[in-house]
Amino acid sequence: MNLGDEFPNFTANTSIGEIKFHDWLGDSWGILFSHPADFTPVCTTELARVVKLNSEFAKRNVKPIALSCDTVESHQKWIADIKVYAEYWEEGFPYPIISDSERDLACQLRMLDPDEKDSEGIPLTARAVFIIDNKKKVRLSFLYPATVGRNFDEILRVIDALQLTDKHKVATPADWKPGRPVMIQPSLNDEDAKTLFPVMTVVALPSGNKYIRETNI
Repeated sequence: MNLGDEFPNFTANTSIGEIKFHDWLGDSWGILFSHPADFTPVCTTELARVVKLNSEFAKRNVKPIALSCDTVESHQKWIADIKVYAEYWEEGFPYPIISDSERDLACQLRMLDPDEKDSEGIPLTARAVFIIDNKKKVRLSFLYPATVGRNFDEILRVIDALQLTDKHKVATPADWKPGRPVMIQPSLNDEDAKTLFPVMTVVALPSGNKYIRETNI
């Protein structure tokens, strides 16, 4: 899928029962992240990390949902391990895990890792990440190999940047973090920029072009 495409409205069995994705997402943003298999070390650390970050996702109106190529029954047993690793002692589990044992979604979303196979020689799901906005549009995708765990701090940073730039005519520079200066979009002329952003810094460059205009939001 390309950025801006509508994310598929798939139906799937999950650890909370059958869902239709768009209905489950509602008016929220979503992050779908896939995993090679249950009861594997890197996957367990990732799902536990999302448990710990659940309140951060909630503050941003983002619903996480995981996917693994195992059954719902397997997911339910694995959840007990994840909760202990995450030191999460509350009832239930904060987000659903999709069962994709037939690799239907993995194939549809092109998430298979040809270098990682199960005991039957079938490719496992790679570590894909899709960020979907509240209009069901794909806003970002990552694809990690099975051997490399994700950086969820970066995923939160990207969500912050996407939501900020949706509200304001700005773009975020390299290594941006919330609270740091942002760039005013080049498509905005100086007059409109001064109206929207009264406090603006123009960086002097050898070319004389005034295209780096910084502000704080």
